[in-house]
Amino acid sequence: MAITNCSAGQCSKLKAQYSKEAPAFKLHFERQPINFARGQYRATWSLCFAVWLFFWALSFELGTSRICAADDVARVTSIASRPKRLYDEARARYQKETNSVEAACEFGRAAFDLADLSTNDNQRAALAHEGIDACRRGIQLDPKSAAAHYYLGLNYGQLAQTKLLGAIKLVDQMEEAWKTTIQLDPKFDFAGGHRTLGVLYRDAPGWPTSIGSRSKARQHLQKAAELCPEYPGNRLSLFEAYAKWGEKKTVQEQIKATEEFLKAAREKLTGESWALDWRDWDQRWEKIKARCASATVRSPRETR
Repeated sequence: MAITNCSAGQCSKLKAQYSKEAPAFKLHFERQPINFARGQYRATWSLCFAVWLFFWALSFELGTSRICAADDVARVTSIASRPKRLYDEARARYQKETNSVEAACEFGRAAFDLADLSTNDNQRAALAHEGIDACRRGIQLDPKSAAAHYYLGLNYGQLAQTKLLGAIKLVDQMEEAWKTTIQLDPKFDFAGGHRTLGVLYRDAPGWPTSIGSRSKARQHLQKAAELCPEYPGNRLSLFEAYAKWGEKKTVQEQIKATEEFLKAAREKLTGESWALDWRDWDQRWEKIKARCASATVRSPRETR
C-alpha cells in the first residue's frame, strides 16, 4: 500500500516561487522534500493509530478466538488466568504434534489471545511471531484451512501494533488472510472473516493512506450479521458502524428487537467462557444506544 503525493503540484509551486536569485530558488527547492516527508510521516502515524484502534475495538469481537474453549471451562478457575494456561497447553501440543493442522491453528489462536493481554511491544511481537509461524505451518500442511488463514490475519494485526512503517504492509496481509478465510469458510468463527474484514474497512483510514472503505465495511458487516445472526458481536459491530456514519435512525428502529435478541442470546451463550464477551457486549450496547439517542429528537419543522 503506497502513500502517494502529487509531484505536479510541487513542480507548479516551484515555478511560481522561482526568482532570478539563485539562493532563493535553492531555499524553496529544499523545503519541498521536507514537507513531503512530514506529510508521509503524519499519514503513517495516522495509519498506525488506526491499526491500534482497530484491534482495541476488535479485541472482544472475535467469538471463539477469544478465551473460549468449552472443553477447558471446568478445569479453569479464573478467567484472567485462562489465556496463559491455554497458550501453554496449545504450545505443548503443537511441539508434540508437528504435522497437525488443528494443533497449529490452536496454537495460533492461543498466541493471539495471550498477545492481546501483553503489556509491552516486545512481548506482543514475540507472541505474534509465534502465532504467525504456527499459522503458516498450518497453511503449509493444509492450504484450505480457514482457521489457519483467519488466525494468521489476527496475529498479523498484533504484530502491526508494534510497527510503524511496517504496519502498512501488514494491513494488506491482514486483508488478504481474511479474504481467503471467507472464500474457504464464510461462517468460520461466527462469520469472523466478514466481521474482522468489515471492522478493518470501517476503522482504517481511506485511500490513499490505507484501505478504509465505507461501502466495503457495510457489505462485510451486513454479511456477517446475515450469516450468523445468533452471534451478538456481528449485530453490534454493524450498529457501531451505523452510529459512526451518522445513520442513527437505523439503530433506533431496531433497539426494541435488539434488546429481546440479547436477552435470548444470554440464555444460550452461558458459562465462564462467555463472561468476558457479555461484559463487553453490554458495555458496547449501552454506548451505541447513548450515541444514537439524539436520533429521536425531532426538529421544530418536523412537528408542524
